[in-house]
Amino acid sequence: MTTTTEKKSLQLAVAAALALGAPLEGGTFQGIVTLRDGTHVAVSLLADKPGTRLSHGDAKAWAEGLDAELPTRPVAAMLYANAKAQFEPDWYWTADTLDQDTGRKSDASYAWGCYFGYGYQNYYRKSYEGLAVAVRLIPLTA
Repeated sequence: MTTTTEKKSLQLAVAAALALGAPLEGGTFQGIVTLRDGTHVAVSLLADKPGTRLSHGDAKAWAEGLDAELPTRPVAAMLYANAKAQFEPDWYWTADTLDQDTGRKSDASYAWGCYFGYGYQNYYRKSYEGLAVAVRLIPLTA
């Protein structure tokens, strides 16, 4: 388990050799993605699930309490492709907000979700109560 002050990293060659579903940082390895800032990360999906539906803010706080985070939209798409069977066919929050994409302050009250029945993504008011999943994004080094 990592903390915000102690961010672990993983060598790319080690991550590339992992099988999907292999144990990784308290969860299971689900693949490698590149974040908006260009950082390549290995994705570890945690088994923990909140006991109830949550607003976006509560979902973020829940994930942070696990020393993890909500998946980004690209990570959610990868989870749909690689781990769909581990999800109920329902809406799950992502970490991304609509204003990140549009740059408009008026969109700050919306966040993106991913529907794990079909894999599509849409935005909702942050006050909407949806499901949540937590991931750890482990930076990769050469």
